[in-house]
Amino acid sequence: MKVAVGPDPSLVYRPDMDPEKAKDKGSFRNYEAGPLLDQVFATYKLMHTYQTVDFVRKKHIQFGGFSYKKMTVLEAVDMLDELVDESDPDVDFPNSYHAFQTAEGIRKAHPDKDWFHLVGLLHDLGKVLVLAGEPQWAVVGDTFPVGCRPQASVVFRESTFQDNPDLQDPRYSTELGMYQPHCGLENVLMSWGHDEYMYQVMKFNKFALPPELCSELDLTMLPWVQEFSKFDLYTKCPELPDVATLRPYYQGLIDKYCPGVLSW
Repeated sequence: MKVAVGPDPSLVYRPDMDPEKAKDKGSFRNYEAGPLLDQVFATYKLMHTYQTVDFVRKKHIQFGGFSYKKMTVLEAVDMLDELVDESDPDVDFPNSYHAFQTAEGIRKAHPDKDWFHLVGLLHDLGKVLVLAGEPQWAVVGDTFPVGCRPQASVVFRESTFQDNPDLQDPRYSTELGMYQPHCGLENVLMSWGHDEYMYQVMKFNKFALPPELCSELDLTMLPWVQEFSKFDLYTKCPELPDVATLRPYYQGLIDKYCPGVLSW
């Protein structure tokens, strides 16, 4: 299958990594060719058809009571042993390994920021929603604002939004849609998925992470988002980490910042 898209536009926002820390970046996030392309495209097509303002608001209500499950952070990590992300063109191994790869990449580059190591471990835990019965298109993949015309940076924008009903609604189909200029990210309704869900889980359970991760000042947050993104992307490799060896270190971080049994 050949899909008419250019290179992943999000690469513009991703800082460079040293060559020894990652394989050739051109081989990551290839949305034009590769053995996983059909699967990835199909997932994004469903996502971009059904992620509407109404759908997102309903999901906030459905999961906003955090009554799905009671479990610790490492129990959630273990659940991801059962999940392979259908939207990811780079990997076809369980997401639990990617969590440790990302965390270890951050730990090597920022040995003095233990909270940042933990962020690497936590960042995809919202994907447990798939194991709660949610379809992957409602959980995985890159997020985007709903309630306005999709921007050029959205993966497969030109070939996947044709059947989204919001784009036929004059309230949501313009460049700004239901938003006002400079309204701030805290007022933007993002597509529903693992990122938004995990953010809400962290707020509900009062994770003791520092302001770098939860500041409402968009421009202040940006450097940390960019710094995290390169580890999320460029630590993916088929060489899987020795999870048993790493668990005690990360259990210590969990005990420090988000201990005990949590509500999901």
